[in-house]
Amino acid sequence: MNLSIDSVAERLMAAAEGRKRYIVALAGPPGAGKSYRSAWLERAINERRPGVAAVVPMDGYHYDNAVLEPMGLLPVKGAPETFDAAGLRHDLARLRSADCDVAVPVFDRPLDLSRAGGRVITPRQRILIVEGNYLLLEEGPWPALRDYFDFSLFLHVDDEVLEQRLIQRWLGMGQDQAGAIAKARDKDMLNTRLIKACSAAADLVWD
Repeated sequence: MNLSIDSVAERLMAAAEGRKRYIVALAGPPGAGKSYRSAWLERAINERRPGVAAVVPMDGYHYDNAVLEPMGLLPVKGAPETFDAAGLRHDLARLRSADCDVAVPVFDRPLDLSRAGGRVITPRQRILIVEGNYLLLEEGPWPALRDYFDFSLFLHVDDEVLEQRLIQRWLGMGQDQAGAIAKARDKDMLNTRLIKACSAAADLVWD
């Protein structure tokens, strides 16, 4: 469904009315625009009700390279097994209670590492937009996360568009053309196919 940011923001605000905390999962493949849309949703909601919304990025739960390397997982960083899904679940439980400040990690893409306590979520921020690739994945530890989501969105983008976006992303991070194409096709697009094939149906598919 092709919806505007404003219409989605209004829908979430109406659903969250009277709720101590309302947690939204915004899922989708790499390059789908999750960070962009979650930031715009946060802004649109806070323009109407200042300080009510906040974003919790799943990328903050990447395992550090120093952990991934001895596990042999550094070459596939970004795959489901390279995230601390249990840590995210633990923090979602704390966020659900909405009774204290909760520090969450934030991924620094240029530095390729997570910064612990990079963002603090306060009880005043009642509408949380949790954004990430695997939030609706039906494999491994990921289904347990869905107990904490009140609503789910899935961003749909055609594979051809995703591949071009991902190549440009890698070029922007200093890869040469061949390296950018290889990383997009042999890494990101593999995860994309998994996400599209093995994610639970969302409450709303957002084109």
